[in-house]
Amino acid sequence: MQFQIQAKVGKARACSFTLAHGNVVTPIFMPVGTQGVIKGLNSLDVKHVLQTNLILANTYHLYLRPGIETLKKAGGIHNFANFHGNYLTDSGGFQAFSLGENVKHEDCGIAFKSHIDGSKHFFTPEKVLDIEYAINSDIMMILDDLTGLPATKERLLDSVKRTTKWAKQSISYHNMQKEKYDIKNKIFAIMQGGTDYDMRKRSASELIELAFDGYAIGGLAVGESSQEMYECLDYACDFLPDLKPRYLMGVGTPENLLEGIDRGIDMFDCVMPTRNARNAAIFTNHGKINIKKTCYKNDFTPLDSQCNCLTCTNYTRAYLHHLFRANEITYHSLASIHNLYFYITLLKDSRQAILDQTWQQFKKQKLDDLAQIN
Repeated sequence: MQFQIQAKVGKARACSFTLAHGNVVTPIFMPVGTQGVIKGLNSLDVKHVLQTNLILANTYHLYLRPGIETLKKAGGIHNFANFHGNYLTDSGGFQAFSLGENVKHEDCGIAFKSHIDGSKHFFTPEKVLDIEYAINSDIMMILDDLTGLPATKERLLDSVKRTTKWAKQSISYHNMQKEKYDIKNKIFAIMQGGTDYDMRKRSASELIELAFDGYAIGGLAVGESSQEMYECLDYACDFLPDLKPRYLMGVGTPENLLEGIDRGIDMFDCVMPTRNARNAAIFTNHGKINIKKTCYKNDFTPLDSQCNCLTCTNYTRAYLHHLFRANEITYHSLASIHNLYFYITLLKDSRQAILDQTWQQFKKQKLDDLAQIN
């Protein structure tokens, strides 16, 4: 995979790499389209309104519904969802982790019960890749063993060992498939180790030897404090190769993203923009507002006067307040468009600040703005 670093300020970096469905520039925020769709939006919204070309879909959910046979017949997720930008699919490891008592980790894979109908399933490293080939995702995350925090050293070591074992199986299987077929899918490994320095170093070292296309930092934002996460990122990024993309999974707030960029992260995803939008929480350049509050009933200003999204250039806080109170579906679409546009623009502006060598000033100003209380 062609990967270039265009500029750096400290550890913060502006990079680019090429996937089957177009070039990607970083830092980048990937909207989450779990079921092959971003909640409240359609593919034309993603292309023309959000103007991004890399989104995330979920292997676990698409496997259960609509199923790999339907995806194969459709010719993959790009045709099925009519979005011809790039897709990243996660491995299903987090969903299995979140199922609690309905999941069992074994040395050869993950046994779980469907949250839809209770049916039993088993994910192996190879099966996960077969599902992702059917989806035809541009970046395929491999199966990993995720553990919540806090965790014992014994559990972290078990997680690292199992993740490495599955990584070896995954890269071997993927290389065999590449020999047989014209496969353009890229494959990323996921570092584990909690917030333990030695475990993170070991996990990174073992995965780098296997020469993946990129590397993710998993197992964070699962119970630790933000400060603990930042301290972990300080050394975890240093363990990863410079000339490969670095992806922090499932994180987080705008402040988290800025701090992650500052420590060398290139890629982010999180459900927070859309989930918060559905619950009346709107991100702005001057902090977060709760649009359901009565004070917005007669506020005829945009959600964010500094935002150029479809919502802010056409509708007011009063209207969004009304839609939320009236439980109108249109609210979810307009609020989600704004929050996602805010996240995407924050990272585009971060990239420009790195290119302009003004990153530190930009980051400080943004953190100061975000700390304001509305």
